[in-house]
Amino acid sequence: MRYFLIVALLLLSPLFGGERVSIYDIEVKSIDKESFKLEKYRGRVMLIVNVASKCGYTGQYEGLQALHEKYSAKGLSVLGFPCNQFLSQEPGTEEEIKNFCMSSFGVTFDMFSKIDVNGEETHPLYKLLKESATGLLGSELIKWNFTKFLVDKEGHVLQRYAPSTTPKELEADIEKLL
Repeated sequence: MRYFLIVALLLLSPLFGGERVSIYDIEVKSIDKESFKLEKYRGRVMLIVNVASKCGYTGQYEGLQALHEKYSAKGLSVLGFPCNQFLSQEPGTEEEIKNFCMSSFGVTFDMFSKIDVNGEETHPLYKLLKESATGLLGSELIKWNFTKFLVDKEGHVLQRYAPSTTPKELEADIEKLL
């Protein structure tokens, strides 16, 4: 019952003067350590992914880059957020991550500084994403690298995709939003 009341209060708070955080108000730091708000992506569809260089799904960088190349000019922004919370599969520095992504997969989509997606130090972006699009059985926990979130041009988090969902499988959903 307590959980229901908390959820109800969170959902109703905007109606009573409480303010929900907009995705566009969240500050991020690029892999080159430039800080800015996600306002930069207003009016674009965003595909937000927690990534890792030493994961079984690391090959998905190729598919993410393909989406970037195919749809960037039409309004898609692919955003990669390195995370080292899953079996330490992203141990490198930002410079090492950037070099790996560029040399191994030709990544040119926007990459960011390492963040936490779970726990006490969860980045505000991932707090919002997890609250907006829960996983299996309503879980907010990010279970592994390459969990993907699709955000529409108005900043609404529409869908969460499992790590095993390939970037190619997202094309139809992306095309509908562009």
